[in-house]
Amino acid sequence: QVQLVESGGGSVQAGGSLRLSCAYTNRPYSAAWFRQAPGKEREGVSCITRSGASIYYLNSVTGRFTISRDNTKNIIYLQMNSLKVDDTAMYYCAARNGFCSGSVAGYVYWGQGTQVTVSS
Repeated sequence: QVQLVESGGGSVQAGGSLRLSCAYTNRPYSAAWFRQAPGKEREGVSCITRSGASIYYLNSVTGRFTISRDNTKNIIYLQMNSLKVDDTAMYYCAARNGFCSGSVAGYVYWGQGTQVTVSS
């Protein structure tokens, strides 16, 4: 069983930065960030494997977002820079005991979400 607790969301102006954190128990093999905007489907934003050897990003966030994990502190981070209004969404941390997957259905463990709001 893996438990995930997100934090770090908030409101920021376009061009600003936020860092999301996801505290986890029972170190999962892969951990990912998903987001869901009102009226839209949940989409994968980024994923990282246990060693950090494999990292994936949604095309629209490449170069702006950075995922990392600290296995000594059991935390996964998502550093979000140059935020855009389109990044506004509820952000969820997810985990699975396998390689990264871009599919919502591929993840068994989910956090409760943290809201990110970017204003123009």
